Amino acid sequence: MKGKILAIFLALMLVSCKVNQNKPNDLNYMQNIEKVAIEASEKNSKPTIQSGDQLIILITAKDMDVVRPFNQNYSSSELVQTNSLAGGNTPNQGLTTLTGPTYIVDAEGNIDFPILGKINTTDKSLLEFKDELRDKMTKYVINPTISVRLANFKVTVLGEVNRQGDYTITNGQATILNALGLAGDLTSYGKREDVLVIRTENGVITHGRVNLRDANLISSPYYNLKQGDAIIISSNNTKDLLAKQNPNTGLILTGISIAVTAVAVVVSLFNKK
Repeated sequence: MKGKILAIFLALMLVSCKVNQNKPNDLNYMQNIEKVAIEASEKNSKPTIQSGDQLIILITAKDMDVVRPFNQNYSSSELVQTNSLAGGNTPNQGLTTLTGPTYIVDAEGNIDFPILGKINTTDKSLLEFKDELRDKMTKYVINPTISVRLANFKVTVLGEVNRQGDYTITNGQATILNALGLAGDLTSYGKREDVLVIRTENGVITHGRVNLRDANLISSPYYNLKQGDAIIISSNNTKDLLAKQNPNTGLILTGISIAVTAVAVVVSLFNKK
């Protein structure tokens, strides 16, 4: 009799612990990094300028009066503030200030730049466009300094992360790991092997899935983010089980285990007599 009661008790304990299905290794990223020869393609690693982008371009030189015509009617008191660290639920943290005139890329990929006229940005990264602009500027200014930033490089992180929200990447370059870092990483309920990335590029919506536990992630076209990307973290089986459970299940199991223990003690004392 005593053996049966103890067996029931152990079975109940196993059921109560079953919801903790995540093994420690399941939470680690890029577990096979030492076994993977990583060759991230150049195409995947350079986000290109898209129509509708807001480019903040500031030209500086030793004599600022010389470059003033190239900066529209901009003055240093004009500021553009972007929230580069905090998501939508923490709007006052991590403010980064960007300064300079803003140019909107039109549907043909052009911006209308003072004196230089129309400049095309199609299929160019920020660095490539910056180099091209510098070449054009050297005809008018000696040793100009060119600053080009994207004011609207935003990514959205939703689902099982600690801080959901929109994040602005001021330097125009970010990986999926950067974005998840800004969002406070995945919760323990996040499905690390099946992360969805939704991308809108030149009006075309695509999507892909990546496995954060696999080092081959770095070779994925979705490793390096592009403006407007949305990262969605689904919940794992543990979260699903908890969601389906009666909220009082834990208390009930605890009560049953205490009752079974008490009965076992009574039976043990009775057998001793």
